[in-house]
Amino acid sequence: MCSLLLNSFTQHSSTSRTGSAVSGLHTSLLPQLQITGVILLAVGVWGKLTLGTYISLIAENSTNAPYVLIGTGTTIIVFGLFGCFATCRGSPWMLKLYAMFLSLVFLAELVAGISGFVFRHEIKDTFLRTYTEAIQNYNGNDERSLAVDDVQQSLRCCGIQNYTNWSTSPYFFEHGIPPSCCMNASDCNPQDLRNMTVAATKINQKGCYDLVTSFMETNMGIIAGVAFGIAFSQLIGMLLACCLSRFITANQYEMV
Repeated sequence: MCSLLLNSFTQHSSTSRTGSAVSGLHTSLLPQLQITGVILLAVGVWGKLTLGTYISLIAENSTNAPYVLIGTGTTIIVFGLFGCFATCRGSPWMLKLYAMFLSLVFLAELVAGISGFVFRHEIKDTFLRTYTEAIQNYNGNDERSLAVDDVQQSLRCCGIQNYTNWSTSPYFFEHGIPPSCCMNASDCNPQDLRNMTVAATKINQKGCYDLVTSFMETNMGIIAGVAFGIAFSQLIGMLLACCLSRFITANQYEMV
């Protein structure tokens, strides 16, 4: 492909060839990292605001994944400006550095996408284990308890497979089923929630496990698709940067 590009440029004079190469490939290289950075930054913010509850339940230990995405996205946006500057300057070594950075980002995204697909079942198993532990250790106040409440309220579900999972929780023996399971908060009172038979008529019947895993699989598919799409565009950008660097170097030798 580089040879085809170089052949197309050889139809012009040395000066015009360099100018057309820089101006033509500038428009192709400019958006590459900028778009990637903006998307990763947006995914990081979206993950923190929307998926923070699910991440806190999935991760056995605290995770900084959304912050890593935000930081990576910001770094990529800054390096995208470097790529733009390298293209405008027509500097071969700067373009090679830009291409090397693109290749590293490409490999990282490829590994992340493949890992997410391969280990998706392990993520589901981890969620089942951590969610079960969260119910057993539920007290209504700590981070995981609040995360359980958030999941049950937002998805209108109760328990793991169904509301009866709460019957084995120490919290149930003192307080009953958590109010976050109620279909209508105004129609639930603590006395009803202590009685499984009465509570069954006033709380959500569906379990949260199937709903959460379905929600995660849907969003993971979107994230994986976006990651592979971005990775492909970066592969093209890396090729263009290498071709431009090679062309500028060859043109400098011809001028000498």
